[in-house]
Amino acid sequence: MRHTEFWARMDEALGEGYSRSWAELFVIADLGSRTATEALAAGVPPKEVWRAVWSVLELPERLR
Repeated sequence: MRHTEFWARMDEALGEGYSRSWAELFVIADLGSRTATEALAAGVPPKEVWRAVWSVLELPERLR
């Protein structure tokens, strides 16, 4: 998964106006107690970050 696909999925799940803010503010334990934005900046693969986001938000299977 590329970063562009990650952000497209975030926009679909949370809306364009909220997804970036959420990714910058919400700390996820499975990402080493980092935000999605911090994890991506640290080099965590977007697919791994998406799995953590998907899990914490309890999104439907179709968005996995």
